[in-house]
Amino acid sequence: MAQQSNFELRRKLLQLEALYDVGRALNTLRPEGELTEELMHRAIAVLDAMVGFVFSLDEKLNVQQIFTFGVEIPAPANAILAEPPIKQVLASREPMSVTVSKFLGGAGSDLILAPMISGETIIGIIGVGGKEERGAKSGSFVEDDLRFLVSLAAIGGAAIDNARNFYKLSVLRETLEDENRNLKQRMLRDYNDRLMIGDSPKMQRVIDLVARVADSQASVLIRGESGTGKEMVARLIHGNSPRKDGPFVAINCAALPETLLESELFGIERGVATGVDARPGKFELAKGGTIFLDEVGDIPLALQAKLLRVLQEREVEKLGGRRRIPIDVRILAATHRDLEQMIEKTEFRQDLYYRLKVVEIVLPPLRDRKEDIPKLVRFFLDKYGKREGLTDVRITQEALQKLMRYPFPGNVRELENLIEGSLALTTDPVIDPGDLALPESASGAGGVEMLTDFPSLDELERRYVTRVLTYTKGNMSKAAKILGVDRKTLYRMREAMSQLAPTVDSWDVH
Repeated sequence: MAQQSNFELRRKLLQLEALYDVGRALNTLRPEGELTEELMHRAIAVLDAMVGFVFSLDEKLNVQQIFTFGVEIPAPANAILAEPPIKQVLASREPMSVTVSKFLGGAGSDLILAPMISGETIIGIIGVGGKEERGAKSGSFVEDDLRFLVSLAAIGGAAIDNARNFYKLSVLRETLEDENRNLKQRMLRDYNDRLMIGDSPKMQRVIDLVARVADSQASVLIRGESGTGKEMVARLIHGNSPRKDGPFVAINCAALPETLLESELFGIERGVATGVDARPGKFELAKGGTIFLDEVGDIPLALQAKLLRVLQEREVEKLGGRRRIPIDVRILAATHRDLEQMIEKTEFRQDLYYRLKVVEIVLPPLRDRKEDIPKLVRFFLDKYGKREGLTDVRITQEALQKLMRYPFPGNVRELENLIEGSLALTTDPVIDPGDLALPESASGAGGVEMLTDFPSLDELERRYVTRVLTYTKGNMSKAAKILGVDRKTLYRMREAMSQLAPTVDSWDVH
């Protein structure tokens, strides 16, 4: 009796040790097939079984993975679901002990089965049969054996469910990374297209500087008027740099008051003010990537000293905090202000100025590169024409000349908004001067320009023909009648005009 009691104690200890080992073994993220096979072998070894099986189920209760020992794997795998003991466990979601005359085409035996459940979902079933003779008992499973199998099934169900959730998260992460990568590439293509539009020497110099500075880690100061594309240049530098897979974090330094700007840049600790929670600053969020300080000239003088210390020491200290946090970011800054004049007036720190201006890129205003306007217009016509569902979008020469005369104080951004608005309101795909919602002062400026402009007779003829073609919306017969010439003569006149203005000819009405 004492010998049997010692055997029972050793058997229970063995099962507890096995459960501990299984818990540790299955606590690592492994493929579902490995997990299910491991469960089956553990159950057979600990319970001295001659037959074993385990299978997992998908959301529609179809067999996903199946492993057997001592019996054949059914074909198809879902055939195992027709076995009476399996059907009963699936229906009741409870473990069971049963004796069957046959199982999976083989001889009958004692079976114990347990469902693998995670939350409310049944993940699969594990079972063993045909207990081998060992110790005091022979040929039958006891209650502790079923209890062990139930515990093993619980661990297995949780492990398989975790593996599935991890796989789903991995797929979701890869999908999001792909989408993010595609968005970045599309954004960079768009920015690159816009920036590359321009044959003017000033823009070619900008493009050359962006290409050369992108691979370095140097800080860059981007200067230019509002609307010239300073953030676009910053994103291009980041997107073509070794940090392109890291975050690009932008902050408009002119849009926030000093106290809020400090917390936005460097972060804030909890409890600094009532109801304030701890949050990271932009420098922390940009770890491994690039931080873009837009309108850096508007940073208050007191905060400039803190920013300089961050750039020198490469550490930030949160507002209300005492711990210094190392940062790994590249600094890009932009401004439309005259920093040199601000330095003379002691409104901007000279040491910070030199820290930011390791490399300087100056963006020319649109009025200084008017030769780029036709190509920019074509780009925006194509972009917003597609969005509005318009095909063969064109602009008349008269409308284009109106744009060429306008000074564009808002630069490229103003031109883009102007074309977008014109296409949103036009009833046909041809933009004429009446479709351009330019300020009243623009037409006045044009009138003054005409009074002081003394064109040649050829130029006057070209302008008159252009106006008539605009008026007739490209109808050559009507235009020829107004001009008092035949259609062939008008075509020859247009051909001569195209040689005078080849950059705009292809956009004129036909």
